[in-house]
Amino acid sequence: MFELIQLRCFVAVAEELHFGRAAARLNMTQPPLSRHIQVLERIMKVELFHRSSRSVRLTAAGTAFLAEARRVVRMADSAVATARAAAEGRHGLITLGFTAASGYSFLSRFIARVGEVAPDVHFVLKEMVTDEQLESLAAGRIDLGFMRPPVRQPDLASQPVLRETFIICSPAGVPEAERPRCLADFDRRPFIMYAPDKARYFHDLLTGLFTGARAEPRHVQYLAQIHTILMLVGAGLGFALVPESSRRLHPEGVVFSELEDAQGIVELTAAWRRDADNPALLALVPQLASLCGMDD
Repeated sequence: MFELIQLRCFVAVAEELHFGRAAARLNMTQPPLSRHIQVLERIMKVELFHRSSRSVRLTAAGTAFLAEARRVVRMADSAVATARAAAEGRHGLITLGFTAASGYSFLSRFIARVGEVAPDVHFVLKEMVTDEQLESLAAGRIDLGFMRPPVRQPDLASQPVLRETFIICSPAGVPEAERPRCLADFDRRPFIMYAPDKARYFHDLLTGLFTGARAEPRHVQYLAQIHTILMLVGAGLGFALVPESSRRLHPEGVVFSELEDAQGIVELTAAWRRDADNPALLALVPQLASLCGMDD
């Protein structure tokens, strides 16, 4: 079977129709180029060129072979380029875990920005709560996670990728003058709270904020997902506090308003294994701040 170098030599001579120019194009001398062509013809058992002291012309067999030879050379070059791109992290696949709330606006912006700087890096998306992401990172089922802090596992590296404030959700049927405006206004009001097991980050954060404001809302439900909380607010069951990005959901029957003492900051953190060996991920990590808009 012929070798790739022999095909490269054949294509160069076929396109130049001159052994000297073909040799210069391949950065080699003419004698080894001629030997490669001779070996190729011997292997194929056909004559590829008509040679004379004045000219070089393709034979019928050479003309027929040229298109296929070019295709094989292009495929080989493409394979090498793909391998190099993968090794450098410019080509590859990243399995990404994310919380449902991060998908409201942050995730789409992030993926769009990655597409601009690394169009050949693609994602497999897996929606999961923070604890599931931590387990999946430890087991190697995902490469990168967008989750709620804190990330305390010593084998994981992490950095903040989003900070936003809470906003108030009120049932549309409640007159504007009767809607809460600050944390203290929630005292004894019906409130849809985050579940302490499946939404521990939000539960603990709001518990601390209400304690500091000396407010004791009347918890009517404990839920994990923001879109479900908004549905119950729209049904008139109570008030809620959600991250600012939740506005994009446009739930029916819900009015959003600013929290005047919005000192509570909702954070999203990126986490990955310290011993990660996915080149696409490793190339992405130094750019996380810019890709996530943290340095805008």
